[in-house]
Amino acid sequence: MEHVLAVLGFTAVMAFTPGPNNTMLMVSGANWGVVPTVPHILGITVGFPLMVFAVGMGLGGVFETYPLLHEVLKYVSFAYLLYLAWKLARAGRHDSDGTKQGRPMSFLSAALFQWVNPKAWIMAVSAMALFVPAGSPMLSGVLLLAGASALMSLPSAAAWCLFGTAISRFLDSDRRIVIFNALMALLLVLSTLPTLF
Repeated sequence: MEHVLAVLGFTAVMAFTPGPNNTMLMVSGANWGVVPTVPHILGITVGFPLMVFAVGMGLGGVFETYPLLHEVLKYVSFAYLLYLAWKLARAGRHDSDGTKQGRPMSFLSAALFQWVNPKAWIMAVSAMALFVPAGSPMLSGVLLLAGASALMSLPSAAAWCLFGTAISRFLDSDRRIVIFNALMALLLVLSTLPTLF
């Protein structure tokens, strides 16, 4: 039971703390609301635990064997996050006909994003190192981590989206939307910089 509580505590802290997923969920909630953001929320809730499972079942070992692959993924991930930051900075403004520019991330995009999310990789690899010691039953430990990740991902994603909808009350002009989205895009980039070094 102590082990399960430790896993739940670790996954809760990692899920609820700021990072690329949570920043994008907050922006999505602020710009489009909760209902249009549900596929994004579900994509993270399914995609991240699947990634944790894949890492636990041996994908992490590939990076140990081929460290160059890890370096390449790191810079590809950062380039993709720059692209997403640029899209976030431009989202939410109104066209001349009054419709908002951009749209929330789809289920598939959010699920696949986990594979280029530096924080997700750090969480998955760290969790395996901390909670699935060598010589222990591998499958049960990996399933526990994947399950705990799913359990914590949903409330975390929903909370960050709701936080964004609360902020939306103050985004009553295109100028404020532009400033908010630009600041969130900058935070998205800054949150990933430490992973490059």
